[in-house]
Amino acid sequence: MTGVYDLLPGFAQNLACTWAGFRRSRERFTPHFHRTLAELESSLSATEEELVGLQWRRLKKLLEHAKAEVPFYATLPVPSDARDPRTAIEKTLGQIEPLEKQVYRDRASDFLARCYDPRKLIKGKTSGTTGTALPLWYTPEALAEEFATFWRGRRLAGAELNDPNLTFNGQMIVPLSQTRPPFWRTNHWNHQTLFSLYHGNPENLRHYVEAIHATHAGFAQGYPSAMYLVARAMLDAGAPLPPGRLKACFTSSESLLEFQREGIEEAFGAPVRDRYGVSEFCVSMTECSASNLHVDMEYGIVEVEVEEENEYWVRGPLLVTGFATAATPLIRYRVGDVGTRSKSPCACGRAGEVFLNIDGRIEDYVRTPDGRLVGRLDHIFKEQLDVAEAQVLQETADALVVLVVRRPSYDAASERSLLTEFHARLGAEMTIELRYVENIPREANGKFRAVKSAVGRLS
Repeated sequence: MTGVYDLLPGFAQNLACTWAGFRRSRERFTPHFHRTLAELESSLSATEEELVGLQWRRLKKLLEHAKAEVPFYATLPVPSDARDPRTAIEKTLGQIEPLEKQVYRDRASDFLARCYDPRKLIKGKTSGTTGTALPLWYTPEALAEEFATFWRGRRLAGAELNDPNLTFNGQMIVPLSQTRPPFWRTNHWNHQTLFSLYHGNPENLRHYVEAIHATHAGFAQGYPSAMYLVARAMLDAGAPLPPGRLKACFTSSESLLEFQREGIEEAFGAPVRDRYGVSEFCVSMTECSASNLHVDMEYGIVEVEVEEENEYWVRGPLLVTGFATAATPLIRYRVGDVGTRSKSPCACGRAGEVFLNIDGRIEDYVRTPDGRLVGRLDHIFKEQLDVAEAQVLQETADALVVLVVRRPSYDAASERSLLTEFHARLGAEMTIELRYVENIPREANGKFRAVKSAVGRLS
């Protein structure tokens, strides 16, 4: 939040956060959400065969809709007539070429279903972590189903919709110019205390620790990088929360590293339950008590393009097909992450496909001149649709080099907007050099790191 919001006094900013929470709740927690959540919870006792049968029925419905309503999919092949649902899914999807992000980016309008008025759809964008934000459109039902999937996971961990909670994510809820606490705001509608990620220098983190102890929350949620920073401050101060005070810590949006899990669980006194999902709403996995990621099979199909395999698991890039994406169907979408799928049932006893891990976004922190550590800079790029790709490089605490691959539409206004977003989060003292390149090199393992900092690494 910027502009007028930054000029408001603290109590008015709390009211603005509460109003935003009210509006989001009306969009998300609809009658369709509650019906879907009830259906998802009832299917927890389903066998894997029953879940695969459900997937086949939903896939056929999606393909029929896409072929009839979506220009890009006008020539989809006829679904398999195999009687066995698993075989039918494999044969049907095997006839369809994987969908690349670049294809969707270049032809986004061809993916819009003609039966919907775009003006009545919910508009969104992908996270833009690598500077490649994509335009998205959702139906209200898709949004409700997305939230139903992760609330099933949260309820399995004991959390409830009305529980007070601590939130550590990327919204600019405290103006960067503010130098005194509180560095958090309150969304009273959702009983939510929102902590700023952009004020976390060692002196300020002391106040975060005090606020966490003063807030009687039921769970915590946020980016692993942000929660770990606060967790480390709690442990350094000798002030972890007593075990059991929180029901769980829910992480998402970044790869959860093992040292982060250990630090968060020790500091917050509660188990971490990770979730894997994407802005495109075409895949969902939620972590169980055995620390495995269960595919929410009612929500979509996940394929693995096998690159490694042994008797215990298969590993490779993921192709995902989401059942809730009626406005812009994404079929066999190469989402850009790599996963390791187990060949064995999960020890927790729940049926269905299980992943041991998802190797997705791993980034360093950016260290600012005043000592703050800022992780996950995706919000900088979320509105920058003129940027094809970007990478942040940092050698010293007072300067960044940003490698930028421009789209044809990139102009002087795009440059000003990009610099404004960086300074809004990192401060005016940070020197930002935009360096324009034709492409950005990958790591030796082929992965893209959005932030590479020699001074912002934690372990």
